[in-house]
Amino acid sequence: MEYADRITRVEPSATLAISALASELEAEGADVVDLSVGEPDAPTPENVVEAGKDAMDAGHTGYTTSAGIPELREAIAEKLQADGLEHGPENVIVTPGAKQSLYEVTQTLIDDGDEVVLLDPAWVSYEAMVKLAGGSLVRVDLSPYDFALEPALPDLENVITDETDLAIVNSPANPTGAVYTDAALAGVRDLAVEHDVTVVADEIYGEITYDVEPTSLGSLSGMADRTVTVNGFSKAYSMTGWRLGYYAGPEELIAQSGKLHSHSVSCATNFVQHAGIEALQNTDEAVEEMVRTFEERRDLLLDLFADAGVDVPKPGGAFYLMLPVDSPDTEWCEGALEDAHVATVPGSAFGAPGYARLSYAASEERLREGIERLDDAGYL
Repeated sequence: MEYADRITRVEPSATLAISALASELEAEGADVVDLSVGEPDAPTPENVVEAGKDAMDAGHTGYTTSAGIPELREAIAEKLQADGLEHGPENVIVTPGAKQSLYEVTQTLIDDGDEVVLLDPAWVSYEAMVKLAGGSLVRVDLSPYDFALEPALPDLENVITDETDLAIVNSPANPTGAVYTDAALAGVRDLAVEHDVTVVADEIYGEITYDVEPTSLGSLSGMADRTVTVNGFSKAYSMTGWRLGYYAGPEELIAQSGKLHSHSVSCATNFVQHAGIEALQNTDEAVEEMVRTFEERRDLLLDLFADAGVDVPKPGGAFYLMLPVDSPDTEWCEGALEDAHVATVPGSAFGAPGYARLSYAASEERLREGIERLDDAGYL
């Protein structure tokens, strides 16, 4: 059987591969401390669950309009406007997960040979999506700057040119937890305007920050007509399995990308969209509580690594931490899983060799256990 070139360009997700290996060990009876998973360990807020059930009971189980039910698009537009974005419901498409949003946007904007700029470390699926669309990648390494973007702006200036078609900016970032400063985002804005570059702003972790309030890139002067903002419900509302996301942008983009949306997924699940309205409107306390818990866990990890004599960059958002490792990171992660039964993700999967990504979407007890195991096994 022959396969399409676009499929052979990409590799399976490294994060899911590690999770699969951890699951195999657990099936064999091993007690694995899984610090590889990119989903909150908190349950979906009960009022959101009840809203989904009520929507099913009310018969909201059929197709919706392709772009999403009007009530949810209105609620999303209100959230975006609160973040300083000038979007109405007509600028929004609701998708089965934010990953689908990113896929639709890249397929709509990228053609064969188009140049896309990524900020490394970058979420693993950006590269795959660009390659599936036929684009070429130019990467800017933030590792020398402890993953901060502002000091890397001269490097970014060297790669964003008139030949650049798209840049992808993820803040707060996966895998680093970095939250880019207003000055850094203004630097991106200046380059995008100068070279007429479209920017995808992936803000899926925008509600999960600790020491700083994030700025939405599309809210900056000059960016309204050249930014596509992607977000969703998986992280902030602990709704990973519900598969609900969205993107917002200029009306012409929505018209064009809506073709792909309608011919692929048709629409997001009806009753899940009703649960999304509840999440946006009535879960502030639950989100704040979850963020406080993540912050406490982040601080715990920073203290534990400091006690072990390991210096790690302090994340300002999301629920990830990048741990510097001595040996090749893939070997380190495989060894940590096999010897200490602690699952992490190799930094090289994100364009950051020499690091391992740890997720602190786990209890304090399991975090302590994981770090103790790594230390005892000689991995720290």
